[in-house]
Amino acid sequence: MEQKKKQVAIVRSQEKIAEGIFDMWIQTDLAKTAHAGQFIGVYPKDKSTLLPRPISICQVDEEGLRIVYRIAGKGTAEFSTYQKGDTITILGVLGNGFPVEQGTGKKAVLLGGGIGIPPMLQLAKALGGQATVVAGYRNQDLFLEKDLKENSTLVIATEDGSVGTKGNVLTAMKEQNIDADVIFACGPMPMLKAIKTYAEEKNIPAYVSLEERMACGVGACLGCVCKTKEVDHHSHVNNARICTDGPVFLASDLDL
Repeated sequence: MEQKKKQVAIVRSQEKIAEGIFDMWIQTDLAKTAHAGQFIGVYPKDKSTLLPRPISICQVDEEGLRIVYRIAGKGTAEFSTYQKGDTITILGVLGNGFPVEQGTGKKAVLLGGGIGIPPMLQLAKALGGQATVVAGYRNQDLFLEKDLKENSTLVIATEDGSVGTKGNVLTAMKEQNIDADVIFACGPMPMLKAIKTYAEEKNIPAYVSLEERMACGVGACLGCVCKTKEVDHHSHVNNARICTDGPVFLASDLDL
């Protein structure tokens, strides 16, 4: 696919925005073809960590991409040391994005949990600031809340109840009586399973972005498959490759 290319880009800026969470702008022409819900592969310079790390796109502007990521291992720990002007090797743009047209002109509710919150920013912008975003955090160490407030109606849930609704994103939806015509979600698997069940009960389409460790990022290694109801033409079993068939799926197509 022509839009996937490996390139050396430049770090425009980077800052720590919460405990273990970093916010980086990268100068790259990949921004021209990037959509909400897609991701890039970021290559560590440390050759002992060969594979790129998949990181979702948080925001796009005319000159580059913004990624907001959590330190999860050696690769992301290395990225957190990068400073303005440093080079960064990336592969992109990868995966499919959220079907923005499915939320246009409807009551779209965007549910982000933890490091699943960043992709919701570009999606909220793509929906023209008309969506409701429900963001779920562990505690009062929030991130991206100012950006989300500027581009959506923001509702916050925290596991410990220190800010907003105590509980998760679905707790907040129910407590705040938030109705949806369509749901877009990204977060850990237990959250997405609960959203799938909720959406089916309410008969609402839900598009979920699966967070998964990926190896190649281009569909060759089958290291990131998920269970589906339909048979995959590539592997001939009930699997889909999250990196190329996803990461965004219609929840009802998945066997979570």
